[in-house]
Amino acid sequence: MSDTDVDPVEGADTDIGTDAAVPAVPDLDGDTTPDDQGAEPGAARRRIDWGLLVACLVIAGGLVAIAWGVGSAITGSDGIDRPDAIEDLSPVENAQQAFQQEQIMVDLEFGYEAELIVDGIELPTSRIGEFSGDLTPESAGTQVSAPPTAVFDPGNSIITFRPSDDALIQSYSEGRHTVQVVFWKTDEGRENARSYRWSFDVV
Repeated sequence: MSDTDVDPVEGADTDIGTDAAVPAVPDLDGDTTPDDQGAEPGAARRRIDWGLLVACLVIAGGLVAIAWGVGSAITGSDGIDRPDAIEDLSPVENAQQAFQQEQIMVDLEFGYEAELIVDGIELPTSRIGEFSGDLTPESAGTQVSAPPTAVFDPGNSIITFRPSDDALIQSYSEGRHTVQVVFWKTDEGRENARSYRWSFDVV
């Protein structure tokens, strides 16, 4: 044997082919390459952009706040604390553009009666049937004029009043006016009456 001959190391594979295993190369930040995590070769690892995430959360929070504000906005007569017995009324509370001959109307639950007090003036009340039920055959078909009082319709539990020349209130002056409706269940009597007060503005 020549001095330059080198024996192969026992157990060493001197034939390095293309199938030889290549050790994984660590990333600079200490993570292994995507190949070690089962990702496709060459695929880049997606990193979280915290600034973008925070911005998205802020926008989402703003949209939720807007939706909540719109949903809870008070419109019309919503948010008005009326007694349950009052189903509707006009002019509505704090109306800003009522007219000088505006009709006041209060719609109550069936079985109630009512009276109206406007600007401290207690209005006399006429019931439908009392002034329209005594028509003679000769007057049939003629139009019946409402009396210059508050008018109560017992069939619908509605009381109304419109200013007129013969009424205690001929018209509303410009400015703020106050209405008080006194109401009670028919079977309980006037002595158990309650009241509700509201105001409106006349232009």
